[in-house]
Amino acid sequence: MTLLKLSNRNLPGLSDWDASIPSIFNRFFEDNWMDWRNTNFADNNATLPAVNIQENKDTYQIEVAAPGMKKDNFKVDYDNGQLIISSEVKEEKEEKEANFSRREFNYKSFQRTFTIPKNVIESDKIAAKYENGILHISLPKKEEVKPKPVKQIKIS
Repeated sequence: MTLLKLSNRNLPGLSDWDASIPSIFNRFFEDNWMDWRNTNFADNNATLPAVNIQENKDTYQIEVAAPGMKKDNFKVDYDNGQLIISSEVKEEKEEKEANFSRREFNYKSFQRTFTIPKNVIESDKIAAKYENGILHISLPKKEEVKPKPVKQIKIS
């Protein structure tokens, strides 16, 4: 099956002005608008927090930007090479006046999973702390994967 790209210039009766307007059908197959991996949203249209990952000499550092949350909202698990960071916040607000009552529910959650090779980190020494709106996770490296100092070999 061959897909043809239509152009307004090929249609009779259209002026040059009409032909300069881009058609949605011309761009339908150009963009990856259905590729959800390129967006920063979860399935329920909730924004996923931004994540920074940095490798140092002794550790891997992960920072998750989640302002306005509390440390009790987070759950960090390490299971068989998978680091799972999740959060769940449920809020219920109720306003009452004379003959009027309004209840609002707010539910926010996210989960990010990172695959980590099993022989790279000390899983029993993973540490996490939440301060100033950022969740900091430290993954210490095993001694055998840390960079070794240059060893000079004596020539005999």
